[in-house]
Amino acid sequence: MTAPGVVQHDAVLLAGGRASRMGGTDKTALVVDGQPLSDHAVAAAAGARTTVLVGLRAGRTAPSGVVKVREEPPRGGPVAAIAAGLAAVPDPAPWTLVLACDLVRPEPAAAMLLDTVGATADDADGFVAVDEDGRRQPLLALYRSDALRAAARALGDPTGAAVRRLTAALRLVEVPLPAALCADVDEPEDAARATGSAGLLD
Repeated sequence: MTAPGVVQHDAVLLAGGRASRMGGTDKTALVVDGQPLSDHAVAAAAGARTTVLVGLRAGRTAPSGVVKVREEPPRGGPVAAIAAGLAAVPDPAPWTLVLACDLVRPEPAAAMLLDTVGATADDADGFVAVDEDGRRQPLLALYRSDALRAAARALGDPTGAAVRRLTAALRLVEVPLPAALCADVDEPEDAARATGSAGLLD
């Protein structure tokens, strides 16, 4: 088994999306604890061998050392973004951390996923966060790179595909996480809670 703290991995961070329930606001630019949410995702991937930020909006810059790409077609959905991120890593690490950039506390959540690898059977295709309601969070997960890449190839055209289709055949270990670590920004109310600004989107 892999020892905790030494999991060789890449990171694919998903910053795209229409944010239709937020009126088109760039959720990843919302500032929480002094940093945009996208920077929190980058911080969560600090141990990654290669970090790819997919779909960052025009005018935003990626932190130093982060590979910035865009899915094709633009806003083609999360599976298209994952595929673009995987394609940007020429020499994959054994594992790939996949994170949505609208997660509020990705740093401790990612750390828990990475720590789980060393304590679980080696034949798992990945580790997926599960919230307190029992829902899997496939954009808060650590996948075996070979398995994820094979699933992407088998799926074919990723445009508009649901992430559950991509991961349907993978043997995933569920990792229960507290609600606070699964929290993301989908609605204006989520943004207000995360930023502490009730009038943020007024």
